[in-house]
Amino acid sequence: MDLAARELRTERLLLRRYREDDLDRLAAIQALPEVARFLYWGPRTRAAVEPALAQRIAQTTLEHDDDAVTLAVERRADGLLLGDVTIFLRSVINRQVEVGYVFHPDAGGQGYATEATRALIDLAFRDLHAHRVFARTDARNTASAALLRRLGLRQEAHFREAEIFKGEWGGELVFAILDREWSPRP
Repeated sequence: MDLAARELRTERLLLRRYREDDLDRLAAIQALPEVARFLYWGPRTRAAVEPALAQRIAQTTLEHDDDAVTLAVERRADGLLLGDVTIFLRSVINRQVEVGYVFHPDAGGQGYATEATRALIDLAFRDLHAHRVFARTDARNTASAALLRRLGLRQEAHFREAEIFKGEWGGELVFAILDREWSPRP
């Protein structure tokens, strides 16, 4: 599936391809320690965000195992970049798709991440014909776990002390939902 020209619209959001003019806002988001807290990198400088943005712009297709596409999430009312959502085609043959999301803290508590992730899961089931969609989160990230539960994903695993994360043992939660369990909203 080629997502180069694809946009997803929800009631309040536009999920679209990243553009070069998103650099300043993306850099501002990724510079925040609270954004990087549960990510594999620390706060990033603008110079460090530039190649990450170029990679996001270049990745447009989901055809092979582990292909990924990241979509910018823009508030339709004012065009503000709130964060992004990523869809990973983890297994073509087993129809396994992973989703992830990163949002500016100011967007928290307003349902934007839930709304955007719901649209991405709809895409996975409707257009990629996924059998199972899953998401992984740091076990300490209670907001992320709550978001996944709101969407109807069930917790399938809690890997305790599964990896060294930022210098200490970290745990990971895995949530998933099957195609026959998903209820898309109109």
